[in-house]
Amino acid sequence: MNNNSIKVLFALEEHVIYSEQICQLIYESALQRGTGIAKRSPEYISAKIKGGKAVVALDGDRLVGFSYIECWGHGDYVATSGLIVDPEYRHSGLAAQIKARTFELARARFPYAKIFSITTSLPVMKLNTRLGYKPVTFSELTDDEEFWKGCEGCCNYDILQRNNRRMCLCTGMLYDPKTPLPGSSSFQPYWMVLKNKIKKLFHLK
Repeated sequence: MNNNSIKVLFALEEHVIYSEQICQLIYESALQRGTGIAKRSPEYISAKIKGGKAVVALDGDRLVGFSYIECWGHGDYVATSGLIVDPEYRHSGLAAQIKARTFELARARFPYAKIFSITTSLPVMKLNTRLGYKPVTFSELTDDEEFWKGCEGCCNYDILQRNNRRMCLCTGMLYDPKTPLPGSSSFQPYWMVLKNKIKKLFHLK
């Protein structure tokens, strides 16, 4: 493995060919960890890619990582989800690169939205913390029913139901855009410039 050959990119429509493989990686990751990752269909992943809401990591033509974003609560919240890395490429810092790129995409597409993540992964929690996320209760996350419906494919969904959606094995983490990024006092102009670039890239209005 040569880290210099890996590119972490905003996914384009041409990357739809990896949808089946992405779903398989998500499934295998859930089995390996023995914890919940909601199942996703190739059609769902394809829609995220075509909509300019995904990040892919490629080593040449080989898919080695993926993540995506989704908007909830009429644009008030954005979730970063589905972070996966090919087993052969783990412990190389690739997850951190994908997470940072996904966060960058979320900030550019939805600069005023609160960004959140629910995860059982300690490494992901650490990555979130570096980006400025804070641990929160589920009550501080979106109340959009469609988001929580997505948890139905998780093996721990019964725990969420038993606790009336107040808690589960996942930890909720939230980034509030009103809070300046660590070490930055004037990040807004950068995000606005990046937002315009991404709009142009994906032909968005």
